[in-house]
Amino acid sequence: MKRTRHVGATVAILLLAALGGQKLRAQKQDDTELLRVREQVWRAWFAGDAKTLEDLVPAETIVMSGGEEKWKHREDVLRTSAEFHAKGGKLLRLQFPRDEVQHFGDVAIVWSSYTLELEVDGKKSSETSRITEIFVRKNGKWTNPGWHSDEPK
Repeated sequence: MKRTRHVGATVAILLLAALGGQKLRAQKQDDTELLRVREQVWRAWFAGDAKTLEDLVPAETIVMSGGEEKWKHREDVLRTSAEFHAKGGKLLRLQFPRDEVQHFGDVAIVWSSYTLELEVDGKKSSETSRITEIFVRKNGKWTNPGWHSDEPK
């Protein structure tokens, strides 16, 4: 009888674990709105659009950038955007040649490669790299509370 209870309990635990794991698997969705918001965040940063950044980048944001030791937060995102814009920086081109998105309920992780071209002080430069971005859907709208980027090439 003890063995039967033990086997039954083990089966129940494994079944619960398997069913619970189903909720954590990535769910396929239409990513049009999510990717539109992602691009809106990028373009707002380069344009110095603090209002849009405040709407889409929440207070609890954490940013890790390749090649930078210090982590950043929302106030750093707003400050660096304003500094780039104040120097006359311009975004000339922004492309995401590869995106893969994983959804977990109201959380989406966007894995991307990107290419951009900038002009600062009349000098053009370009970079390519990879980025992993986290988006959370709150009240039906996507926000971008964190990302990690590789060091640009």
